[in-house]
Amino acid sequence: MIQQNISVTAETKAIWLIFSGEKVFQSTEHSGLMIDTWATLGFAHAYQEQIVRIGSHGDLPCYLIDMGNEHIEHEHLSLVSMRALLMQNQTSFFGIASRAWQIALFMRTHRFCGQCGSSMQQIDWEMAMQCSRCQHRCYPRISPCIIVSIRHNDKILLAQGKPQRSRQMFSTLAGFVESGERLEQAVHREVFEEVGIQVKNLRYFSSQPWPFPHSLMVGFLADFDSGDIKVDGKEILEAYWFEPDKLPNIPPKLSIAGQLIQHTIEEIKQQKNLTIPTYS
Repeated sequence: MIQQNISVTAETKAIWLIFSGEKVFQSTEHSGLMIDTWATLGFAHAYQEQIVRIGSHGDLPCYLIDMGNEHIEHEHLSLVSMRALLMQNQTSFFGIASRAWQIALFMRTHRFCGQCGSSMQQIDWEMAMQCSRCQHRCYPRISPCIIVSIRHNDKILLAQGKPQRSRQMFSTLAGFVESGERLEQAVHREVFEEVGIQVKNLRYFSSQPWPFPHSLMVGFLADFDSGDIKVDGKEILEAYWFEPDKLPNIPPKLSIAGQLIQHTIEEIKQQKNLTIPTYS
């Protein structure tokens, strides 16, 4: 699915994900995906040999170009954050955009060997970087994370971490899986560390790549078992049990957190036969 050494012509029409710094270029005339022919992207032509195909969306190929920290002034283009781009587009494009940023970040952060410090070169036949001296080879990093929606009778546990404070948002609990740890163990550990309760009846929900910066979110549903909420005060600042019709600001359904919340609400709705609003 990821291809290098891409040949394009002036007429090549594609979806272009062109990064400058930590932002992606977008047309000032319309938001959403940048769909253009190669001929119209003169500002990026110096990077033609670095084009990477990262998949397709609809009937169009999707190409990545990373300009590093080069800043371009263009009257018809603006720079938007990855979060903004993802929230503008449909769920089916989420994986493509996530892959683009993760590949760009991988190439940026592996210019030098972590084993001997020598320069790294990009491999032609696969997505990898290899040391010119000791031959150490690195592949794009994927960090597994668990994310869990916890239900207690007709209520759902939602918490607010430091990154969510500025947006006044509450969400599900999540955390990185530690070395040698099973996913289920990570759920129990993270929940207890962050809010001080025990859970039971874990059920796998779904997964989602999350490019902030290179995570694979593995979603679970769980039921409350025992304990009283006591936030750690470091990662989690507040956590409460919420009734379905009294939810705070929550993530959109584009994210797996939003999907987990909506699914839990629907479970409560089915059990209690309540009329509960659908959240977008």
